[in-house]
Amino acid sequence: MANIEVKKSIVEEIKSYVEEAQSVIVVDYRGLTVAQDTELRKNLREQGVVYKVYKNTLLKRAFEGTVYEELSEHLEGPTAVAFGISDATAPASIIDKAMKDAPALEFKAGVVEGTYYDAEGIKAVAKIPSREVLISKLLGSLQAPIANFARVIKQIAEKNEEAA
Repeated sequence: MANIEVKKSIVEEIKSYVEEAQSVIVVDYRGLTVAQDTELRKNLREQGVVYKVYKNTLLKRAFEGTVYEELSEHLEGPTAVAFGISDATAPASIIDKAMKDAPALEFKAGVVEGTYYDAEGIKAVAKIPSREVLISKLLGSLQAPIANFARVIKQIAEKNEEAA
């Protein structure tokens, strides 16, 4: 009886992450060394990503009736799950970077902001810059013309002073 209660509490824990998550990425972590796994977990934690290993049956139960239900077909074999709470693309990009040093790590699938992606799709999502990077690029491109305009006005004013 206690075992059922433990499983129910784990499913509730997963559901709480699912409710907060902007994205959920499932990966096959077979073949990772302890050092690689420790580094990956550290990098994910620093970016506010929750990374856990659960039994596939418990994940399936927690995903039922949510936008993440489609991930259930990928829940076979060793599965780790990354919940992107504050940044939808962070889990994919951090795991993608980790794959360069840990080729054993593989994407299975993911759901980012309500859209399902297979392993190839998640690799493409991993290349998308974070929201903060995109905003700073946008602001930079908006500021450039204003700064150039200000420089031109200053040069005109300086020429007019020299002429006078």
